[in-house]
Amino acid sequence: MHITIIKRAGMLLTLAGAAFLTGCAAPPKTLYGWDGYQPQVYQHLKGESPDQQIAEMEKALQTISARGASVPPGFHAHLGMLYSITGKQDQMVAQFEDEKKLFPESAAYMDFLLAKVKKGEKI
Repeated sequence: MHITIIKRAGMLLTLAGAAFLTGCAAPPKTLYGWDGYQPQVYQHLKGESPDQQIAEMEKALQTISARGASVPPGFHAHLGMLYSITGKQDQMVAQFEDEKKLFPESAAYMDFLLAKVKKGEKI
């Protein structure tokens, strides 16, 4: 009877140790690299300088790319909108095209915005 208790205690300690070590494992890799994107959207909504936001987002884009991560949905679209605000239409178009390429479900909206720009309307 004592041997059975000792075996069970040993198995419980082994399972507890395995659970502890599993809990110490590295966190799972996220699907997207969010570096700076969410704070920049907030800064935009607060009305902060678009040029500063562009610089921060370009820096975040380099960081995300260097890590081999993917940009989140809307990243290129937001960067394109910032370029539009600063009058950099070529860069805006490039960002909208990148958004469409990475996230085909955004194509209809990106095409809508691009059509407005071609008509000379403000987006």
